[in-house]
Amino acid sequence: MDRFLVSLQMFWNDITGKGEKEKGATMVEYGVMVALIAVVVMLAVGPLGTTIATLFTDIATKVGAV
Repeated sequence: MDRFLVSLQMFWNDITGKGEKEKGATMVEYGVMVALIAVVVMLAVGPLGTTIATLFTDIATKVGAV
């Protein structure tokens, strides 16, 4: 009986258009997700890049001293 009621409700929502409002993410939501991912990447790459640059500078100095 529950399965029938759920099917009936889904059918009614399709007919009346109530199900259209929440079918998927909009372009704005995708844009916000991409912006947040970009911010996280920038925050991670900044300190990591500085650490790697320091590491390579130390290695180059030690190799040049030999």
